[in-house]
Amino acid sequence: MTLRLYNTLSRRKEEFIPLEAGIVKMYVCGVTVYDYCHLGHARAYVVWDMIRRYLATKYQVKFVQNITDIDDKILKRALERETTMQAIANQYIATYDEDMARLNVEKADDYPRATETISEIIDLIQKLIDRDYAYAAGGDVYYAVQKFPSYGKLSGRKLEDMQAGASGRVDEQEEQKRYPFDFALWKAAKPNEPFWESPWGKGRPGWHIECSAMVRSRLGDTIDIHAGGSDLQFPHHENEIAQSEAASNQPLAKYWMHNGFVNIDGEKMSKSLNNFTTIRDLFGYFDPMAIRLFILQAQYRQPIDFTEEAINAATKGWETIRDGMLFAADFGKQLGWASSEVPSRDDVANAIACFEEAMNDDFNTSVAMSHVFELAKKLRAERNSLSHSGKTAASSEVLFQDWQALSYMANILGFVANISDRQVQEDSISEAEIEALIQQRIEAKKAKNYKEGDRIRDELKALGITLVDQKDGTTRWLRA
Repeated sequence: MTLRLYNTLSRRKEEFIPLEAGIVKMYVCGVTVYDYCHLGHARAYVVWDMIRRYLATKYQVKFVQNITDIDDKILKRALERETTMQAIANQYIATYDEDMARLNVEKADDYPRATETISEIIDLIQKLIDRDYAYAAGGDVYYAVQKFPSYGKLSGRKLEDMQAGASGRVDEQEEQKRYPFDFALWKAAKPNEPFWESPWGKGRPGWHIECSAMVRSRLGDTIDIHAGGSDLQFPHHENEIAQSEAASNQPLAKYWMHNGFVNIDGEKMSKSLNNFTTIRDLFGYFDPMAIRLFILQAQYRQPIDFTEEAINAATKGWETIRDGMLFAADFGKQLGWASSEVPSRDDVANAIACFEEAMNDDFNTSVAMSHVFELAKKLRAERNSLSHSGKTAASSEVLFQDWQALSYMANILGFVANISDRQVQEDSISEAEIEALIQQRIEAKKAKNYKEGDRIRDELKALGITLVDQKDGTTRWLRA
């Protein structure tokens, strides 16, 4: 099955065919860096990371994600904290990087900043003025939306309907606009604001023109995929199209993709509603991979509802997948897994084919995850069997192939088992020390000192060691 994705521009699923054979140019709208990231940001960047990972199994992916580091919100935050815009931006770029690393979101190939693209922005604005798509007024520069006949094609909105629905809500201070829905490409500097020199005076760029310039300077006039949250479809992406296509006479992107919202108990997550949960808050209670699983268990275009029940279910689900992923670390040596050269089985090949079929259907991770869970549950059952009886129902070769298939799927979905923490546990207590404590526990139980036996069991449990008492009086152990 060939890859098909939903194109917001055409409002239907289309076969994915890159503009250049073997190469995918993908641009994702990044964060405005004035605060910590919330769960809505996590969903967006986990989703685009997953899509990038899958595309990378078939193509060379050039992945660019911008950083908006000049914005009214950033300036306001800098004023509140009596610091500079750059200091605020750098602070939250660093926290974004930390949060994404914990979610195992791979770094983009390029993170262009708006403040580093000023010359390209000015050149693009001048080109739009020269082509009569923009005009200067009082130190500002505006885009003339009526000059672009297909304005609204992405969102499905029509200018006449928008004007009729405005009902006098247009800002009265924007009288210098020729048309109420013209938008700013360049803003004249206000007192005590950062500014750059331009042909229209001191000022700074508007938000929409920044992305148009960064796409153009990093990837060219036309790219394969332009992606972002559903809230960016209008006006941001609509305005990007108007700017870029007026300047180049070429489509800005062949495919437009948008991820759905995160709701909190049914209400869209929004900073303006004060119902946002920062990713850092969640990290204090939940494994980052459980958060990633919560995000990916739904198809990316669908809204997801963040509830206590949902995140707890995702936590349990992640524990199952994690145990499957760590099966090799726990039992590979015992099962003699020394080589990866094992012939593939038909049922494993079929599981991978079903997984890829789901991914090829507009990245339907809700279905793809079912195949991950199927393998993870099987390996978990074999883990329990090994722990309790020292035997498995399936052969070592079969289990190795199952683990390989699970690892392949989990890697595409971006899951990573916490091997480092396991290593810390192993370093904290040796096998000889474990065996010695187990012998002490056996002696304590023989002496009917059950309190001491329980204490030793709990001490080992705190170190990540689970004890399994056998019917013959011996005790097996495994690292949790």
